[in-house]
Amino acid sequence: MHRFLRSIGFGAYTKKREVERLLRDLEKSASRQRVSIDEETNLCELRTEVASGMGVVMVGELDDHGVFRREYYYPFLNGSDVSSEADCSIQRHTEKETYGGLLDEYRVGISLIFYLNNCFEYRERMVNGRPLKVVSVNLTGLASEGKILLPIHKTRKQIEMAEVAAKTHNSLMEAAKNGDAEAMETLTIEDIDLYSQISRRMMKEDVYSIVDSSFMPSGIECDQYSVVGEITHINEKVNAVTEETVYDLTLNCNDMRFHVGIAGADLTGEPKVGRRFKGQIWMQGVARFVDES
Repeated sequence: MHRFLRSIGFGAYTKKREVERLLRDLEKSASRQRVSIDEETNLCELRTEVASGMGVVMVGELDDHGVFRREYYYPFLNGSDVSSEADCSIQRHTEKETYGGLLDEYRVGISLIFYLNNCFEYRERMVNGRPLKVVSVNLTGLASEGKILLPIHKTRKQIEMAEVAAKTHNSLMEAAKNGDAEAMETLTIEDIDLYSQISRRMMKEDVYSIVDSSFMPSGIECDQYSVVGEITHINEKVNAVTEETVYDLTLNCNDMRFHVGIAGADLTGEPKVGRRFKGQIWMQGVARFVDES
């Protein structure tokens, strides 16, 4: 079964036979989308919501009799917040008709890779010759476990100074990418000073009192990350099939907003606005294209 199926409230489904029965039931109430790739190939996507903006996607082909033959499935969570407007490229995965996105996002300090949640829309645009330029991405993550951390106390002045420093850092990163030698030197000096400050503070303080938020690749799969982010909004959802509670947490991580879904049973601690979430997530995203309103 999919590792993150439990993130949307299907934690009780632990055996393959149980998951197969669940998917057959979900197919009956699914909305359908079809894309013709050539004369003999018809891709079909079935999408079933078990709560608002949350559910399971099943992808396969229609046979000669119009019967859906499922090839793979995955859980999804949609978010309404625009997470990034950075340059984004999309490429097809090797194994199957799925796609990944690559964001050149300065705020997290890495090239951010996500699983494209609206890949059928992208595929249809390719077939019809419509523009494929991405103008923004709404990112979401699914977590199989997580913890709630207490916030770091900061004054208003410290918050304002951090915002200014983040904007300056992003400008330097962009300039360095374009070959600005002075910006590269400034960033190098900042890294050395930061390392020195952290080394001194680590002798007396806990790491999570120093690191306010973080965004790091985790494991060998390129679209999974270990994150620490401030909770800015909480939405409790109930899975209509299992009646399990799922938390839809809006996080601010390195000045980037995105949603994380996690089952209430897998979350340690009580989530509240202002506290922080720590966990490993599978990153998804919905790309918005250039000619969309």
